[in-house]
Amino acid sequence: MAQYMFMLFDSEEWYDQVTAEEWQQQMKLHTEFMAAVEAAGARVVGGEALLPSSTASTIKKGEGEPLVTDGPFIETKEALGGFYIVEAKDLDQALALAKLVPSGNIEVRPVMDTSEGAAPPA
Repeated sequence: MAQYMFMLFDSEEWYDQVTAEEWQQQMKLHTEFMAAVEAAGARVVGGEALLPSSTASTIKKGEGEPLVTDGPFIETKEALGGFYIVEAKDLDQALALAKLVPSGNIEVRPVMDTSEGAAPPA
């Protein structure tokens, strides 16, 4: 089975206004998503929610010493709010499962196999 990263992008305004009840409902939806993955014969092997992008630091490399700045690298309406690492039989199954994630925008990307010196695909 291959691994896929599901990157969850949403507007961060929700975090500023969420109630405890809404938060619990959202967590319930994520628990249901993980159960659906297992029911499909795939598995969630990792994942976490991230704090808002305002807590990020960015390290920019170029000539000389790397520059550290506060905040995200780019300004966008949606920010990376969390991720899952899902082991699925193929990309088709991964995409079908990503449609079940309770998030507005999900980027699905295969995880590169770096074991035993495997080279990246051409």
